[in-house]
Amino acid sequence: MNSQMLALYHCLPAPARSAVATLRGWYLKRWRFGAETAQLTQEALERDRWTAAQWSAWREERLAFILQRAATQVPYYRQYWEAQRRAGNRASWEVLGNWPLVEKDTVRVNPKAFLADDSDPRRMFKEQTSGTTGTPLEIWRSRATNAALYAIANARTRGWDGIPPEARWARLGGQLITPVQQRKPPFWVWNAAMRQLYLSSYHLAPDLIPHYLDALADYGVVYLSGYPSAIHALAQQVVRRGRNDLRLAAVYTNAEPLYADQRQTISAAFQCPVRETYGMAETVAAASECSAGRLHLWPEAGFVEVGSDGEFVCTGLLNPDMILIRYRLGDRGRIAANADACACGRSLPVVTALEGRADDMLITRDGRYAGPLDPVFDGIPTIREAQIIQEALDLVRVCVAPAPGFNETHEHTITVGVRERLGEVRVIVDRVDAVPRTSNGKLRAVICNLPPAERSAALGRPFPQDN
Repeated sequence: MNSQMLALYHCLPAPARSAVATLRGWYLKRWRFGAETAQLTQEALERDRWTAAQWSAWREERLAFILQRAATQVPYYRQYWEAQRRAGNRASWEVLGNWPLVEKDTVRVNPKAFLADDSDPRRMFKEQTSGTTGTPLEIWRSRATNAALYAIANARTRGWDGIPPEARWARLGGQLITPVQQRKPPFWVWNAAMRQLYLSSYHLAPDLIPHYLDALADYGVVYLSGYPSAIHALAQQVVRRGRNDLRLAAVYTNAEPLYADQRQTISAAFQCPVRETYGMAETVAAASECSAGRLHLWPEAGFVEVGSDGEFVCTGLLNPDMILIRYRLGDRGRIAANADACACGRSLPVVTALEGRADDMLITRDGRYAGPLDPVFDGIPTIREAQIIQEALDLVRVCVAPAPGFNETHEHTITVGVRERLGEVRVIVDRVDAVPRTSNGKLRAVICNLPPAERSAALGRPFPQDN
């Protein structure tokens, strides 16, 4: 939604905003679910118990299909192999190790080069995301791929916890469903089509959170999903206020690392298990946590190679229309060689360590976490990478490594997007050749440089002093 449309939407009364959310919900529901969903979900649950031999056979067959299709029908890879043959390289494309590594920037520059010849993007679901590295990406999925993805996701989250499909749920996310400067509830919309209470992650000031808690109770929410840092902010207020009327069936976290103290507080507040999930828009890897506390990889999503330094290099298996082979995610971790020992009884591989991208949360002048800021770059294809840095409560610096075509209009769009999420702050857009990396070569998309004492004061929390 561009800034003009967003401004018009924000002028609507609260019931009308929920009506808009419901219309959007019907659209998404049509793309994600259908008559086949129940069967696809059941099949995913049955695969949970497959033997290693069954998974090996399935993976070999699926990988062979993907490699053959990519080499012959996907422009980027077809041109690569044609060039290899002209150069005298006769290596087989049937061997995954013979394929080149693919960087995010390669996909960003020309995403349609990764679409198969017989795929029509006009009839596919387009997902735009700037990604947690600040690199804008466009991903296309067919309805069949979407249906398979969401069936697996539902099976291995609420399905594992025995939560029925019709259960009411809440999503604490980064859509600007209410103006960031709004100080009166509601800070949410009701998406009737998906039985979803969508809660803004931009209004989590201590004095406003009680309204969120009342909404969770009033709407009869059964389970909650969202960013762990945002859910943790809710949970802290539940504990501090001694509320015991918000018992949920489960909480599912995504997009950020889930820390032990966050898990403990969230579980205590909502009197339920907390399950970590892992995934990305490219859908080349995914995982979810079982009741035994282990993070199980979804083999259907992708084939994951783990380098000597723990780097994940992924080949997507689920999406045959936009194929990514040996794609460098930027994440690192370890995968157990044998998952048979998991107490939950499932044979899915286990991620024993995961080093995701841990970005900071920025803080508004009136004491709220700003929530995710990556949507600021949505729809701006002329950015190679970017980083948002909060230098002061009223000063944000955006470092942009521009691609050809980046101009003042794009700078203005970024400025408006930051202010929509942080309020009236100064925004400086710096054009740089490259965004600096951390010592391990990763890009932090969001950095908060506020001193700890100032951060605590802004959030209205006591800052621990040294004894």
